Amino acid sequence: MSVTYEEFRQRLVFSKEDLLAFSYGKLVENPPSSFDARLPAPPFLMVDRVTMYPHEGRWGKIVGELDIFFDAWYFQCHFPGDPVMPGCLSLDAIWQLLGFYCVWRGALGAGRALGCGEVHFSGQVRPYSGQIRYEINVKRYASLKEAGAHIAIGDGRIYVGSDMIAEIKDARTGVFKDIAYSDYPKRSHHAMGGLLRRGS
Repeated sequence: MSVTYEEFRQRLVFSKEDLLAFSYGKLVENPPSSFDARLPAPPFLMVDRVTMYPHEGRWGKIVGELDIFFDAWYFQCHFPGDPVMPGCLSLDAIWQLLGFYCVWRGALGAGRALGCGEVHFSGQVRPYSGQIRYEINVKRYASLKEAGAHIAIGDGRIYVGSDMIAEIKDARTGVFKDIAYSDYPKRSHHAMGGLLRRGS
């Protein structure tokens, strides 16, 4: 079910159906110009539900959940005979959530992961873990008007049940105007990689 842009900005809870619709550009029925942001589509979408907590702290908190299925694609290849969810997928979930947060706050453009500080793993996700939870305390959200960009920085924690299995410091995601490659697979000025060009 689609929502208006105003409803999207005010909503605090997003279901899997909402996130899938957002991935395919179908959630917001009246998007403003340059509303190019997407979440990855399955199987690379690493979150099933999102809840925003805008009033806890200065910038707020994001909580995401991912249901773990014993036959998930990553267990089939990482590793044969010793299935474990790659830690890099959990890190990408933190970037995905921060990018979604930027758009929810009003950023226009397409999201890109920008990096992080320290990453510490103290546990693992196995085929019968059931569910994992991401908790991100957003430490900064800024509009870089001269660059036509927005950035969110947060510290993330990843849990299996009550056990914290990973901690990510200073994860950074940005949303930039005029970088989306929406005419793929045609060759255009966005077809080549390289340095991220900010602004229009």
